Amino acid sequence: LFRRPSIPKTNYFGNTFIAREWSALIPFSVLSQGFPGNTNADSVVHYRLQPSFEARFLRFLPLAWNPKDILRMRVFVSTCSFRCMRSEMVNFDGKSSLLYTFNQKSVSPTKDVISLKFKTRQTDGILLHREGQNGKHITLELVKGKLILSLNSGHANLPSPDAHVTLTLGSLLDDQHWHSVLVELLNSHVNFTVDRHTQHFQAKGESSYLDLDYEISFGGIPGHGKSVAFPHKNFHGCFENLYYNGVDIIDLSKKHKPQILLMGNVSFSCSQPQIVPVTFLSSRSYLALPGTPGEDKVSVAFQFRTWNRAGLLLTTQLRHGPGALILVLNDGKLQLSLSQPGHPARDVTTGSGLSDGQWHSVSLSLKGNHLTVMVDGEAATVAHSLRGRIDSGDTYHWGGCPDSRSGPGCGGPLAGFQGCLRLISIGDQAVDPITVQQGALGSFRDLQIDTCGLMDRCLPSYCEHGGECSQSWDTFSCDCAHTGYTGATCHSSLYEQSCEAHKHRGNSSGLYYIDSDGSGPLGPALVYCNMTEDTTWTSVQHNGSHLARVKSSNGESPHPVFFKYTASMDQLQAIIDRADHCQQELAFHCKKSRLSAGHDGTPVSWWVGRTNETHTYWGGSLPDAQKCACGLQGNCLDSQYDCNCDAARSEWTSDTVVLSHKEHLPVTQVVMRDTGRPHSEAAYALGPLLCWGDNSFWNSASFNTETSYLHFPTFRGELSADVSFFFKTTAPSGVFVENLGITDFIRLELHAPAEVTFSFDVGNGRCEVTVRSPTPFNDNRWHHVRAERNVKEASLQVDQLPSETQPAPADGHARLQLNSQLFVGGTATRQRGFLGCIRSLRLNGLALDLEERATMTPGVEPGCPGHCSSYGHLCRNGGRCRERPRGIACDCAFSAYDGPFCESEISAYFGTGSSVIYNFQEHSNYTFSKNASSFAALFHEDLTLAGEMATLSFRTTGTPSLLLYVSSFYEEYLSVILAPNGSLQIRYKLDRHQEPDVFNFGFKNLADGQLHQVKIHRDAALVSVEVRGRFTTVTKLVALSA
Repeated sequence: LFRRPSIPKTNYFGNTFIAREWSALIPFSVLSQGFPGNTNADSVVHYRLQPSFEARFLRFLPLAWNPKDILRMRVFVSTCSFRCMRSEMVNFDGKSSLLYTFNQKSVSPTKDVISLKFKTRQTDGILLHREGQNGKHITLELVKGKLILSLNSGHANLPSPDAHVTLTLGSLLDDQHWHSVLVELLNSHVNFTVDRHTQHFQAKGESSYLDLDYEISFGGIPGHGKSVAFPHKNFHGCFENLYYNGVDIIDLSKKHKPQILLMGNVSFSCSQPQIVPVTFLSSRSYLALPGTPGEDKVSVAFQFRTWNRAGLLLTTQLRHGPGALILVLNDGKLQLSLSQPGHPARDVTTGSGLSDGQWHSVSLSLKGNHLTVMVDGEAATVAHSLRGRIDSGDTYHWGGCPDSRSGPGCGGPLAGFQGCLRLISIGDQAVDPITVQQGALGSFRDLQIDTCGLMDRCLPSYCEHGGECSQSWDTFSCDCAHTGYTGATCHSSLYEQSCEAHKHRGNSSGLYYIDSDGSGPLGPALVYCNMTEDTTWTSVQHNGSHLARVKSSNGESPHPVFFKYTASMDQLQAIIDRADHCQQELAFHCKKSRLSAGHDGTPVSWWVGRTNETHTYWGGSLPDAQKCACGLQGNCLDSQYDCNCDAARSEWTSDTVVLSHKEHLPVTQVVMRDTGRPHSEAAYALGPLLCWGDNSFWNSASFNTETSYLHFPTFRGELSADVSFFFKTTAPSGVFVENLGITDFIRLELHAPAEVTFSFDVGNGRCEVTVRSPTPFNDNRWHHVRAERNVKEASLQVDQLPSETQPAPADGHARLQLNSQLFVGGTATRQRGFLGCIRSLRLNGLALDLEERATMTPGVEPGCPGHCSSYGHLCRNGGRCRERPRGIACDCAFSAYDGPFCESEISAYFGTGSSVIYNFQEHSNYTFSKNASSFAALFHEDLTLAGEMATLSFRTTGTPSLLLYVSSFYEEYLSVILAPNGSLQIRYKLDRHQEPDVFNFGFKNLADGQLHQVKIHRDAALVSVEVRGRFTTVTKLVALSA
């Protein structure tokens, strides 16, 4: 299926048409497949073309006969009405231009609109230019086949990136097809559209691109241009329907109106000579052309364009002997290899970056003993010494080879070239590809003649979050380095969503990146996660945490202080919105400096929050109360005032406050106005933004019946969609998430006890990705699921199991179109519902509030108890996991460690002669109080200890030293000693009637000031000792052995 946007220049009948006037509506890589039709006379096959397109004519190209050798076709095309207009054209020859001067009254003071269509085969040229004073200008320029709109505000006081802005759209626009352009200047706002792709730009400050001179040039820049210092070329090609603020510029030009000044050769038709390109659709494509036998030289020239970095371009066998010439593209460079019998091959490498999609000209000449290779008009290598006579070969092969001609003279180390060729000449004769197409010259396979089917797969770029797009003939890839994201399209964040999530990964306090909106537009922010308490604190620093003094400010010249955080304001808002609580400490020290002016309460100092609103409350008081905390509590230094500083005392005092109204945080500015009086002085210090809690990480719902579900608005993830959540269940199967469209759908489910399945359909048929586990998922533990689908692939990962991926079909449908509600925990049919808990559900980084929706849904309850089975392993060193409604807590009472996960060692310094004695609580009659330590029971006379384990760490330089002594009421004991030489000595006396067993361990001198850990484990008569995890000795007790 092809389209033609304008009226053909020549009539065509039957099967004849001018292909260069048409462009394909389906990718050339699938042209051989086309649109399969119906298989009988009754059925109808529907195709919906995406995206929509504009055209005046359609051409249908039948590709295959039916099995009965009868070719019949019946087509019904549904279209939308389109308003046609009279077509006006103008042609510029690369040296000409057009200047339009307009009346000031005809210009809107708030809006300029420029629209046109253009076509060209040149890669560079100025389309329009308008300038003003101080270097201000607007320029639309074609550069390497892309349109660049340059905007210069002329404000020298603005930073360079703000003063000069460039917007880039389009690619491969030098394809001799019509392209539409729309530029809208709305005071400081700019809309730039090329072929339905639009970019928006908002100028900073009071910049306006409308106060320019009252003239605008098209096709080039007049010689008297004031502001443009960059080198530029005039446009060579055609404009159609050129309008400036509704004025038909071409019509004025044709009528020779005085507002128009034509410079150079400007004509009002579009009769450019057409160049016939050839498209090599696959690595098996080839074009074989006859040489000029008998000539004592080889002379070949052509132009090519491609995205592939490597490919076989040209091969030919020289006429005398088995010598061959091979021309390849390798790593974006051109490599020529010439082999002659009895001589080593001569290799020439030239050019670079030739796989950039631009047209590059190549010419090579071999005559006598000279070899000349030129790329883009530059002679790269000349005068290579060649031996013997070199005559032109019989056949030149571009691309691959015919099946019958592999071997000498055709073929090479690389696959065949994929891309476009044009302007081919052999010797002094130009090759007409139309003659080849008609079978009168050479042969070919898998070519598209009279059009270039090169596509720019990076326009638009599907690489997200700043990933760099690169491409080949049939695919594209994204470089996600230094973006903070990963995946085929840089969609998935590398970082956890919060400090709470980092903590439950088992991480300790430190600097971490967090990405509050996951795959959303906000990037990761660097924060400090304080995990030393049960509550996890997130700390965001700024540039004003130190104490700063302020002098000499008053109402006429206040002293404002601005704070810049290590995270953007959008990132800060996301962190605050997710937190359960946020606060910020502001210390205001004053000497004869007030916060509010007297009893009338007029503020002389205030602070500004993230919404740019002014706040005059201080110290934990309610918003708009205009009081400090001491004023609300009634304990200010002077009861006449509501803040300590308002007493304006001659000595230093302070109001140190904690601001905790989330909607107003963080503090972005503090203004002080009352330090202008004699001996008046103030100082301030603003602490970091502190937040704790993550209201989405533990947000969960329990599904109690198979027919119950939660519903949310339709999931919008047409080109990129990711779903992540935790689940736990004892059921063997159930649907987690489902969203339906007319034919498209997306679904995540527990398909079997050990299988999680991600399935969807975007119009290419059902696609399914499954992760299988060696152990069942229905073990009533939390399991993490993350599924992603984009235009490149679909992936699914569960817990730390290997991720499973499924590539997307090449050039298939890409948009996921859904229209039903999003079902969580069930389906629209109320079948195969999920029984269990779902937690922390996020779609494209957006967290869904399951608990809120569960409170109003029968069969679903907010929250889900039981986290220790999943996170209990985080409690180390004998700490015990305690359940909480939103998470866990580690009880370290029975551990020698402290901290949120019982990982911080409890230590003490012992001076000379000091010790710590711990008594196991016992009563007479050998009974124990209810509050006695459980360890005391181990020393009851009726109990015989079969073994014990003791662990301690120490650092010392003093010897001898008693490290540990444990004794019983019956004169039994265990002692750990450092001998005078620093060696370890252990004494066991388990029978008061016998001498103790003494063990000396000569590991090394342990009194070296280094930290050592000793583990002693006794099992009956066997004692093992381990030092620093490396030395282990097993010894037998003599007393117990006897």
